Amino acid sequence: MCQESTKFKNVWTTHSASPIAYERGRIYMDNYQCCITSIAQQPRLIYQKAKCTAKSEKIEDALLLECPLGEMLPSPSDYKPSLIVLTAQNWLLRLSADSGEVLEKVYLAGSCCKFFRYLSWDTPQEVMIVKSAQNKLPAAARQAGIQQNVLFYLAVFQVLPLSFIGMLEINKKIFGNSVTDVAVSNGILIVMYSMGLVRLYNFKAILEQFMEQPFELGQEFNWNGQVGSVGRFPYGLPCNIKITDTPPLLFEASSLENAFQIGGYPWHYIITPNKKKHKGVFHICSLKDNALAKNGIQDMKCCSLEPDWIYFHPDMSGRIIHVGPNLIKVLKLKEVKNHADQMEIAEDFTIVANRENCVNNNVTVTASGRVVKKRFTLLDDDPEQETFKIVDYEDELDLLSTVAVTQIGADGRAHLDFHCNEHGILLKSIPLKESWDVTYSHEVYFDKDLVLHIEQKPNRRFSCYVYQMVMAAFHPGRSHVDIFIQKQKRFLFTSKHLENCLRTENPNS
Repeated sequence: MCQESTKFKNVWTTHSASPIAYERGRIYMDNYQCCITSIAQQPRLIYQKAKCTAKSEKIEDALLLECPLGEMLPSPSDYKPSLIVLTAQNWLLRLSADSGEVLEKVYLAGSCCKFFRYLSWDTPQEVMIVKSAQNKLPAAARQAGIQQNVLFYLAVFQVLPLSFIGMLEINKKIFGNSVTDVAVSNGILIVMYSMGLVRLYNFKAILEQFMEQPFELGQEFNWNGQVGSVGRFPYGLPCNIKITDTPPLLFEASSLENAFQIGGYPWHYIITPNKKKHKGVFHICSLKDNALAKNGIQDMKCCSLEPDWIYFHPDMSGRIIHVGPNLIKVLKLKEVKNHADQMEIAEDFTIVANRENCVNNNVTVTASGRVVKKRFTLLDDDPEQETFKIVDYEDELDLLSTVAVTQIGADGRAHLDFHCNEHGILLKSIPLKESWDVTYSHEVYFDKDLVLHIEQKPNRRFSCYVYQMVMAAFHPGRSHVDIFIQKQKRFLFTSKHLENCLRTENPNS
């Protein structure tokens, strides 16, 4: 991947009037009706279904489902990748990733809810959450004094085989009036409030404590005066988890814009103090006792249009990545010397944007000797300076990838760089051929030997650029194996030399 002779070639480009999505070597277009593989040397069509004309068939969200290793599954189709999609009319469909064929279908919404919109993982590839849009009464109903207590519905599924665990409601009477959003992740129910408060609850304990009756998909039921089949039209799913009392609170924190993350070892969390003047300031605290880590206030003091961002490293090392316009800091947690119970934040390595040719003097002198003072200074993310836009991690190759952009005249030029994840050393840089407009929305995926760039332009215009790794060809005149070892000098060993070395009895050879 990182050899000097290895190049990345733009092998395919397409444009679309609908969103383009990428999942594990597959490119989805036309609202998931068209699937293209990007694994081949030249992307090719896997399947093309008839375009959806009705809004009711529109796919709102999707998740890729992959078979767990070492488990016996009821159906042969379960061993192949599939796509779980959520339609605008509340159908949950499991589609074959190879043909688009519908393998399973579940109707979600009965009389309780008509607006399921979001899919997410509680436990990746094991437990899935289907969340409704926030329930809002029409203006006329609000004026009439009608109150809406149920804010969200959450449907919980075990996957492969697909089975229904339960459905619950997030109610104002239980969680409060100022709830703005909810999420479920790793067995934790996360409730967010308008004043920046974030509260955490044990989701598994909620399911066990407030489950009124378990149901299976397809089971005939008589529930609260309704008779029907679980997961079939028109009844949908019963709301069989009724939270009647506020669950025990695990943890709460106040953070600007509800920004809250947990990670590291031992467990720490990252928040921004809940005042606008602290935007861009991050506090790293112990989850055990809320103690601020030594050097735990991270502030790049950026003067930029787009704020810097921070998150726990996805490589499970417990490190933290802090990204600014021209600087990427990889931080680590370590024990304070002579204080085993206290942690400090230390710098592991940094990656700096290439701004060697950038001069930003407030005072300049003309050829005639006249002194000119600028009335403004350039922003840290000024388009004419190289600026980091995307940072990602490729787990299979253990590489940290960055996208940096520089505006040159009317065009923006971007390059994707690969860095050693352990030390941050630059290993390879790949220039992207297409122009990069910093005002557009961009996604870049780096997946083994593939680089894929999805761009969203105004008026719902989408473009996709695919780059494939191209390796230098072998020399046709050589029939033996050449191994190059580069240190201070370059040595050439043939297979015959290696064979002689292996046969010798000298242990140093």
